Amino acid sequence: MAIGEAGLGSARHGSRSKRLEATLRGRLGRECVYVPSCRLGLFVALRHWCPPGGRVLMSPVNDDVILFVVLAAGLRPVQAPLRPRDASIDVDAVPDEVWGSLSAVLTTNLYGNPDDAPRLREKCDALGIPLFEDAAHAIGSEVGGRPVGTWGDASVFSLSKHVGAKAGGVLSCADPGLREALEKTADDLLLSGRITAELAYTVRPYAEAAVRGLGLRRAAWATLRLLGLTEREEIRMPLRAPDLARAARAAPDLAAYDSWVRVDLHDYRLRSGGPRLARIGRRLDRLDQVLAACRAGTEQLLATPWATPPAGTGPVQPLFRVPLFVADRDAARAALARRGIVVGYLYDPPLDDYAGAEFTDPSPDPAGARWFARHALPVDPLRAREVVEVLRASGARPAEAPGGLEPTGD
Repeated sequence: MAIGEAGLGSARHGSRSKRLEATLRGRLGRECVYVPSCRLGLFVALRHWCPPGGRVLMSPVNDDVILFVVLAAGLRPVQAPLRPRDASIDVDAVPDEVWGSLSAVLTTNLYGNPDDAPRLREKCDALGIPLFEDAAHAIGSEVGGRPVGTWGDASVFSLSKHVGAKAGGVLSCADPGLREALEKTADDLLLSGRITAELAYTVRPYAEAAVRGLGLRRAAWATLRLLGLTEREEIRMPLRAPDLARAARAAPDLAAYDSWVRVDLHDYRLRSGGPRLARIGRRLDRLDQVLAACRAGTEQLLATPWATPPAGTGPVQPLFRVPLFVADRDAARAALARRGIVVGYLYDPPLDDYAGAEFTDPSPDPAGARWFARHALPVDPLRAREVVEVLRASGARPAEAPGGLEPTGD
C-alpha cells in the first residue's frame, strides 16, 4: 500500500469511528469514545476513577469476564445482594458498613432490566464515589425517565448485543472534559489490528448463515469441542486459582489477566479495521427497528406463566434476553436446542460461589442471586413465538420463587 493510500485508510478509519461515537452521543447526550469491546471500555473507566486496592460493589449474577476486568484494574470485587425478580442490586439490603467501605459501584442491568440507577446515583453522591453503568445488555432501556447509561460517571455499551455487530463498544462519560484523557488511555491499550482477524470477522456472518441454513449448529459445536477450540466446558470458565493469585501480584495490569479477560472475544483490544467499523455502522443504523422488535417479543414473553413481570407500571423494556423461570432449566434448554434455539448468557453459579472469598467479598445475602442464577432461562425476544411453543409443548413448569414471589402470567 502506498503512503497516500495508507493515510486515506487511516482517515476513513477515523471518520467511521467518529460516526459511531456521534450516533451514540445523539442517543445519550454525553461524550462517547469508541472502543473495540465493552470490557476494554470498562477497564479504562475503572483505571481512570479508582485507585488500586479500592472496593467495587457489583452483581454476582454477571459474566465472569467482568469479575476479571475488575481484578485486572487492581480492585476488590464486592458482591451485592440482588432482587430475585430481575437480579438488580437490592440497594436497601447492602449493609451500611459495606457502603462505607466502597470506592465505586458497578451496575449490570442484566438482560436489559435496569438497576435502580437513580438511588445508586444518590448513594454514590452521598459517599463521594463514582457510579459505573455496564449497559452491555441495555442500550435501549430506560430508568427514572432517562436512558440507561446516563446516570453514571461513566458507562459502557456493547455493540455486539442489540446492535448485532459481534464487535465494538462505546465508553461514555458524564464530564465532557474527560473525553480526551479516556480516549488516550484506551488508545494506549490497543494492539495493532491483524489482517487475519479482519478477514475472519468479514467472513463470519456468511459462515454462520451457512451453518444455520444447513442445520449444522450442533455438529459445528461438537467439531469445535473436538478440536479444543472452545474455552468453556461449563457455564463458567475455569477459575485457575493458583494462576489467578499470581496475576494479582501484577495488578493493575490488563496483560496479566489477558487469558481470562479475552475468553469468548480474543479481539477485545485489537484496533478495529475499516470493514469492521463499516459493518458496525450499518448495524447501528438499524438499531431502532431491532429495539422495537425486542420490545414486542419481551411483551409477549412477559405474559407467559414462566415470567415475573417487572415491578412498577412503566413501559416494557426492549430486553436483550427475557429471563423466564423454569423448574428444570436443563430440560427446557434441551427442548429449545432441538428446535435450533440456543440459550446462552447464563451466569450460574453466582460470582461469589464461583470465585470464593480469596478473590471477592461474598454477598451478605446470597439467596436471591442463587435462585435467579439457577432458574433463569434467558431467551431471545426476537424468537418469542417459537420459545413459547416449545416450552408449552415440553410441559415446562414455572419455578417456585423464593419469598412468595411467584411467576405470574396467562
